[in-house]
Amino acid sequence: MKIRSSIRSLLLVMGALLCFAAPSFAQIGISVSFGPPALPVYEQPVCPGDGFIWTPGYWAYADDDGYYWVPGTWIQAPQVGYLWTPGYWGWGGNAFLFHEGYWGPTVGFYGGISYGFGYFGNGYEGGRWDHDHFYYNRTVNNINVTNIHNVYNTTIINNNTTVNRVSYNGGDGGIRGTASPLEEQAARERHVGPVAAQTQHFEAARANPQLRLSANNGKPPIAATARPGEFNSREAVPAKAPGASYSEGNRGGSNVPRPPVPSEARDLQQHERPAPPNTGNPKLDQKYQQQQDKLMAKQNQQHQQLQQKQEADHQRMVQKNYNDAQKQQVEQRHQQQTQQMEQKHEQQQQHMASHQQGGHH
Repeated sequence: MKIRSSIRSLLLVMGALLCFAAPSFAQIGISVSFGPPALPVYEQPVCPGDGFIWTPGYWAYADDDGYYWVPGTWIQAPQVGYLWTPGYWGWGGNAFLFHEGYWGPTVGFYGGISYGFGYFGNGYEGGRWDHDHFYYNRTVNNINVTNIHNVYNTTIINNNTTVNRVSYNGGDGGIRGTASPLEEQAARERHVGPVAAQTQHFEAARANPQLRLSANNGKPPIAATARPGEFNSREAVPAKAPGASYSEGNRGGSNVPRPPVPSEARDLQQHERPAPPNTGNPKLDQKYQQQQDKLMAKQNQQHQQLQQKQEADHQRMVQKNYNDAQKQQVEQRHQQQTQQMEQKHEQQQQHMASHQQGGHH
């Protein structure tokens, strides 16, 4: 099982790196060779008070413990007008990468993942700010109107009980969503990472053995809490069911098939443009973006050149009527060429990400 950590997994999901904008460090928290399990089915606890915004639960990863569940919880927004963009797992070509969530004036891209309770893959339908008050949509939120009066009702067709529970974007069986221009713009806006309460909540989840996938088979006993870190509170709710079946045979991994090993350059997808840097320094962001674009163009050109070379080999096999042994030699050589190129490209991307990460402390 090949697992590659770019930085300490303590910084994985809810690191208190408020000095960074989320897209600048989201893709270098950790990479895992197999995808997370499906999202469990659970109910939302009652909102504890005015100004709290729902942050959905998700699967995090630690080197020692594998995947574990971070319960959904209500969090007070760091400032008026800010909304939560959930983090998500996305296929990066060679591994699944976790993209950190963040607070900002607009909800950005979160992988097209339907987390429910207002987060149905695009934007947020759970509420809205009106001046200095947050108004809750009771259709998708559990609100006690005796305590909270700023509510409204808007029916959402795509509700949490009818959608699939796939928890990652891209790869084999993942959500096929891409960021819209508005979501890309949201990632470039001023925003901050998880607040202290979220960091503490995340750390408590990681330290709880019951929340590990290996212990709960995709059905965590604490699926959501009314307030962060209150796992023993009577308001904490268990999962009603796992999002998909989980068997002993894949314990410690995922119920998602691993991506196939590429054998030909034609089996690979073109490299996609990464999330734009957002360090708060426009000139530095522009420099980093130019570096990313240059590397992506170079890698796609190498990809195309190798594909053309391999296709020429196939034509030569037909023209010269290669026997089975000769064909096998060519296929083995193609597989080695393809994997070596992808490994080189991955190392280049990680090196650039690490360089950019270290360049804006």
